Amino acid sequence: MKKPTVVACFAAIVATTLFAMPAYAEDFPSAITVSGEATVSVAPDLAQIDAGVANDAKSAKEASDANNAAMGKVLLALKGAGISEKDYQTSRLSLQPQYAPNRSTGANPVVGFRASNRVTVKIRDVTKVAGIIDTLVGAGANDIGNISFEVTQASKLLDDAREQAVADARRKAEIYAKATGVTLGAPLSISEGGAPMPLFKGRMAAAPMAAPAAVAPGEETLSVTVNVSWAIKPGQ
Repeated sequence: MKKPTVVACFAAIVATTLFAMPAYAEDFPSAITVSGEATVSVAPDLAQIDAGVANDAKSAKEASDANNAAMGKVLLALKGAGISEKDYQTSRLSLQPQYAPNRSTGANPVVGFRASNRVTVKIRDVTKVAGIIDTLVGAGANDIGNISFEVTQASKLLDDAREQAVADARRKAEIYAKATGVTLGAPLSISEGGAPMPLFKGRMAAAPMAAPAAVAPGEETLSVTVNVSWAIKPGQ
């Protein structure tokens, strides 16, 4: 009896292996992945400002006592203006020596002390920002700045923009599908690129104001980006 040749056995093994291999192309369909974007402009509903007082004196105690009294008046003024205690918080407190100008001897004697105290204030009615600033200045605040506006419900306000962003992604995907001779199938995955962040604008000079403060909240532009993968099918 004639034995099978080595070549014949090898060919049989290869054929068996090929028929046993899974159809990877079917398990992993091709796709087009694009990003869609949309924006919405809304009025801010929260403002935040920093206000502070600074006092100079010959001794550290005198400077500190004067500063505590001055900040006490500022806090009372905030409370009197209807600002809740939860909406203002001390952000910086310092007591530092003040030195005489450098002389030829190189010695810098201490000539006094400066005490400062800053508070961050949240204003939940942006129409009252100018009035609150005037109140702070009238109460003795001599360092006001870092004004910012915020949209607190940014994610909720972006719901319509999310639909627009998905439509934008489909528009782009259809362009690529047409250019490559395929048609779009169902979306395979959808993800949102990053969390919507409220934007902050503006900075106010740290100086007392004789005239009423002029503040313009304007509008904030919020944006959303979605990443969508679409299945593709042979063109028809």
